[in-house]
Amino acid sequence: MAAWTKIAAEKRLRVRAGIPASLIDMDALAAALPRLLAGKTDVTGIPAASGFLNAHELDITESSLSPLLENLRTGTWSSVAVTTAFLKRAIIANELTNCLTEIFPERALERARELDRIFHDTGKTIGPLHGLPVSVKDQVHIKGVETTMGWISRIGNISEKNAVSADILEEAGAVLYVKTNIPQTAMWSESFNHIFGRVKNPHNITLTGGGSSGGEGALIAMKGSPLGGGTDIGGSIRNPAGYNGLYGLRPTAGRIPFRGIVTSFEGQDSVRIVHGPLSRSLDGVQLFMQTMIDARPWTRDPLCIRKPWETVDVLREHGGGREPLCFAIMWDDGVVKPHPPVVRGLEKVRHALLAAGHKVIEWKPHRHQEMVTIVRKIYGAGSFEEYNREASASGEPVLASMSPDVEGKKVPRQNTDISSHDLYKLQLLKRTIAEEYLDHWNATVAQTGTGRAVDAIICPVAPSAAPPHGKNLWFGYTGVFNGLDYPSLVIPVTRVDLEKDATVSERHEFYGPLDEIVYKLYDSPKTFANAPIGVQIVGRSMEDEAVLAMGQIVDTALKRTATLPLAQL
Repeated sequence: MAAWTKIAAEKRLRVRAGIPASLIDMDALAAALPRLLAGKTDVTGIPAASGFLNAHELDITESSLSPLLENLRTGTWSSVAVTTAFLKRAIIANELTNCLTEIFPERALERARELDRIFHDTGKTIGPLHGLPVSVKDQVHIKGVETTMGWISRIGNISEKNAVSADILEEAGAVLYVKTNIPQTAMWSESFNHIFGRVKNPHNITLTGGGSSGGEGALIAMKGSPLGGGTDIGGSIRNPAGYNGLYGLRPTAGRIPFRGIVTSFEGQDSVRIVHGPLSRSLDGVQLFMQTMIDARPWTRDPLCIRKPWETVDVLREHGGGREPLCFAIMWDDGVVKPHPPVVRGLEKVRHALLAAGHKVIEWKPHRHQEMVTIVRKIYGAGSFEEYNREASASGEPVLASMSPDVEGKKVPRQNTDISSHDLYKLQLLKRTIAEEYLDHWNATVAQTGTGRAVDAIICPVAPSAAPPHGKNLWFGYTGVFNGLDYPSLVIPVTRVDLEKDATVSERHEFYGPLDEIVYKLYDSPKTFANAPIGVQIVGRSMEDEAVLAMGQIVDTALKRTATLPLAQL
């Protein structure tokens, strides 16, 4: 056994040893798993059927966010009971999907007891998240907890203080209890590292849970967390949200504090990485954003913008919420055409919006491939040196892909370092395309019939539903909006259906080699069985509140048409 594999194995054992038998019997859980998993690829129902959660714990973890918070606010449910329930469900979820990196029940339950004492003594809560367990991605520093970021060389690195966002969550009453799995480097749209393994999609464990916030996506889909915080530099919140049937927001850079969150390429600010929420409800996304921004994060993080969270008339530039909106659907990005289930999801959204009285036009992509290429090159500037330095400290291989075929193997990685002069040229080209894109958006005023430009773009999250492990090949549908710094919300729409998605149009012409490769992945809907389908709702920079409001409009329209025959598209 190589030294690095031994270090990783010991780390996993330490995490397991930190779970007290009084919380859950890990040996009994391990013994029950083969029976619980027998013949299943959808594991979302296993926690409820496992016998390891009592009726009260099931009530808690199956609750949606609003009644959960109300029960905490009124003292109907104690924070200790709620935290215990989510700890147990998160542990079960981890055994099924590899969604966690750190589990800290002692710290979490001590915090829950403190919050219960405060409520008992004062009759009041300390904030909007009082007693609520909140999960965060491994990158978020929590005092006294390790942060490895998927690197074996960082095992044992215990955070000395909280990230600003972790402080704000705790000040609002949250209970931090687990950290979630990511890929090595945190720069892949799937989640695998040599310490904690590969995140599986709970809806179909033969498929990826996405990345790089894949652990968050899987955990929340398993109802092991009511609300979570991820990061996004190329789609890392939106990709897992879409693949796991969740709501997730990539905020405009500077709205949510990032200070105290570790990442690759520290100091690379050309394409800003952002912190944002994932949840099973739009209410959760809204709550996370408002809680963070109401805490005036610009007084704690110099990169935060002084812009309070707006709650009144957020659609004032979009007809004030009193007029029909005009959405533009981007059916494909001119690089990779989406699979049939994704197209059906877009059709379903279009029908719902038209039925609700809104206008829908077509969005023509503008220089998407160029922008995504720029974003990728900016990521790569300096990555070769950083990755090799980190890997050489432990001897582990640097992953050159997320394919299961390369696990534990040394695979040559291309040197993508560039000169400062070339980086400046890329940054200038990125700015030029962003300027053109804004002009392109503004020019839609001639098409909308509303007297204003398109209110939001609706487009795929990815060209496919969650693909098999190692096959997540194109991040361009999300990455382009990182380059443009546009806020983007993912909402769930439907899931792959073996009958409705059985017909595949034969294609002989392709945008390029990647388009053909992705097309051939869709050999049968059975490959993607039960996988959720989401869409992105994209606004212009700093329109985060409006994007959430428009997301609510789209979500409501979808739910209203759910019983209509045409909604079965």
